[in-house]
Amino acid sequence: MIKIQRALISVTDKTNLRELAEVLQAHGTEIISTGGTGAFLAGAGIPYTEISTVTGNPEAFGGRMKTISFNIESALLFDREKDAAEAVQLNIKPIDLVVCNLYAFEKYREAGTELSELIHHIDIGGPTMIRAAAKNSKYVAVVTDIHDYDTVISELRTNAGALGYETRKRLMAKAFNLTADYDAAIAQAMDSFNGVDSLRLSFTGGKTLRYGENSHQQASLYRLAGKNSALYDMEVLHGMEVSYNNILDVQAAIETVSTFSHTGCVIVKHNNPCGMAEGKSQRRAFELAWEGDTVSAFGGIIAFNTEATIEAVSYLAFDAEDKSKRKFVEIVAAPSFTEDALAYLKQQKNLRIIRFSTDMIKATEELRISNNTLLRQSKDNTLYSKIDSVTETPFDIEKQKDLVAFGLRAVQYIKSNAIALVMRTPENYLQLIGMGSGQPNRVNSVGLAVTKAKKNLGVDTLAGIDILLASDAFFPFEDNIDLAHEAGITKIIQPGGSIRDKHVIARCNELGVSMALTGCRHFKH
Repeated sequence: MIKIQRALISVTDKTNLRELAEVLQAHGTEIISTGGTGAFLAGAGIPYTEISTVTGNPEAFGGRMKTISFNIESALLFDREKDAAEAVQLNIKPIDLVVCNLYAFEKYREAGTELSELIHHIDIGGPTMIRAAAKNSKYVAVVTDIHDYDTVISELRTNAGALGYETRKRLMAKAFNLTADYDAAIAQAMDSFNGVDSLRLSFTGGKTLRYGENSHQQASLYRLAGKNSALYDMEVLHGMEVSYNNILDVQAAIETVSTFSHTGCVIVKHNNPCGMAEGKSQRRAFELAWEGDTVSAFGGIIAFNTEATIEAVSYLAFDAEDKSKRKFVEIVAAPSFTEDALAYLKQQKNLRIIRFSTDMIKATEELRISNNTLLRQSKDNTLYSKIDSVTETPFDIEKQKDLVAFGLRAVQYIKSNAIALVMRTPENYLQLIGMGSGQPNRVNSVGLAVTKAKKNLGVDTLAGIDILLASDAFFPFEDNIDLAHEAGITKIIQPGGSIRDKHVIARCNELGVSMALTGCRHFKH
């Protein structure tokens, strides 16, 4: 335990500072402070020592020089055992605690502040004394986060004004992370002013996962530092630890279902939505999503966009006497669960029950790191830029707009080449009834989607059924149209953009197929 006899406080953000300072004062701590912080303490009736009394120099150059001095850095850095005699000889009195947060550089950077002004918001003295205190954490404590005040206050009160080594060690790591991130933000901004696009990221909270995509691969999970919400924060309410593959599938499921306009359900298998439905009832949406591909749904990840109810989750038939009727799934995810729904799901020991917030998937960028290379792109958040009917048989855009959006959301999240067959049920639900994904050519994807749809609907032809075919990218040749028409499909939505668009449209006209173009591709690799 280290008794805090002298503390240096210099903060930009003075939130909750008064209580910490009062507790230090109550335990006889001498508080040293700089101009703005000192004025705050004086206003709160808390006595302090001017920093200039310790440095022997005035604050100068508009505040650029305040804390940087031989006396301050020595008081933080000297070894309290082997350097004790030298410190006395040099008249250096130890400082046992630094409370400091930095100039709000990133706030001004994000506001588009010009370089000439932004320079003034680069903190020099703050990082220097933070790093000095952190380096000497064997003897010195450093507090850089206002959210740590309560913990520090509690420990000071419990230990008569002293702080333990475990606390100092934890605060030390936090301090070095702060200065590293701060310097990274400055370096990135300076690169930008010089026309260089750079990116520096830090991740925290590393968790070792059981294994990666396969059992022989090692894997970990991290949280991007500085973000208010992340998929990392999803709550596992029950069941086994989530795996690497589970996390990828959960992301795909909740990203997809969160785009729905109505109550909906998505079932994901191997990172592809294989079942999707939306409408009035959560139970009916779940049933239709499951019926969209009963084979693939086995062992899948289920996601709802509204509170999971007992009516919906009982469709899993966990308590059915005939065990063959019980449905096996890996995960059920929802924004919340009713008490009876949660109790019902917990019947399955290993079923992972996950609560999420849509804030967790609202990132504006996607990052992919592979082989020491980083790919960075904005998220695919544009569903379409237009919907133009381009065939002689008109595509009824207004009548089909919700179904079009549903189909495009499907191909937006299905791996390319992606084809989705969607329909409106007699009850006015929207349902995915067949999809083709991950094929090296689009014809194969169309063929797979058609085969699945026929099997799911129990029919030999799709003729006479009001089905919309949605494609994530343009059709390069007429063979896709021929295959769809042969199956009985008469409505197609696709982005267009091929040099052969006119040939594809001409073929639609010959066959009486209606087609609309969106001008927006949705490749997903």
